[in-house]
Amino acid sequence: MKIAPTRLALVLAGLLAATAAVAGERENVRADDAVRVVRQIQAIPEASIPDRLLDEAKAIVVVPDTIKAGFVLGGRRGLGLMSVKSLDGTWSNPVFVKLAGASFGLQAGVQSADVILVFRNDRGVDSIVNGKITLGADAGIAAGPVGRNASAATDGELKAEIWSWSRARGLFAGVALDGAVLSIDNGANRTAYGEGTTPRAVFEGRAPHAPSAAITGFRDALEEATAAARQARGRQLREPPTESIQSSGGTSVSGEARVQPLASDNPATTTPLQPATAPASKP
Repeated sequence: MKIAPTRLALVLAGLLAATAAVAGERENVRADDAVRVVRQIQAIPEASIPDRLLDEAKAIVVVPDTIKAGFVLGGRRGLGLMSVKSLDGTWSNPVFVKLAGASFGLQAGVQSADVILVFRNDRGVDSIVNGKITLGADAGIAAGPVGRNASAATDGELKAEIWSWSRARGLFAGVALDGAVLSIDNGANRTAYGEGTTPRAVFEGRAPHAPSAAITGFRDALEEATAAARQARGRQLREPPTESIQSSGGTSVSGEARVQPLASDNPATTTPLQPATAPASKP
């Protein structure tokens, strides 16, 4: 039985469309997972990424459900998304990235965790745009501080170009990822944005095709988290410092200084103290 060329072309086009839909669904799931992690950043103020770092970040990578497994020889692998901050302070559409690394030592078991990387300058961003970056070698990396108002504690951390966190069992904590390789997932980006897509084209809004709503949802979630961080920082700057004063009872009292009232309600009628006089001598 012969199939007409036109019909064959239609069948092939349908198969290709179905394949693309399935592949695109995988990217949408990855984006949804990354959005979940971003939203959970704001859910635990006392154990989350500091507001200042979210506000000042040049780029953010979110890799949900990274798997660390091994016995003596271990490895880590995860698939995530990365957005960069534009010149106007808004976040770009994300590109898909991969995180992989190996480690040696006494280890056993399997662990799943969400990983977040915050880039503090443009040098590391340029490296990943060109294909890949080795954390700790191509760019200095340090375990990030935890807590909304936390700040860097050591000079080594202050010099780090990338901060890193891991979230397991619901809490964020700084994590060392030296030696891990962060690279562009070209296959996923082609599926999401079309053939000929480059990371720079995605970041600059020049991709061949518009991404799905799930993928742009990652950008929107970053906008919401950063806006909340900016508002929190603004409140901290506007609030006057709280001073402690010593109360009459010897206890420390926080708040505005108060003037203690005089013993008399009308100080003008208070009888002045008379100078002491020596007793008269007896004759």
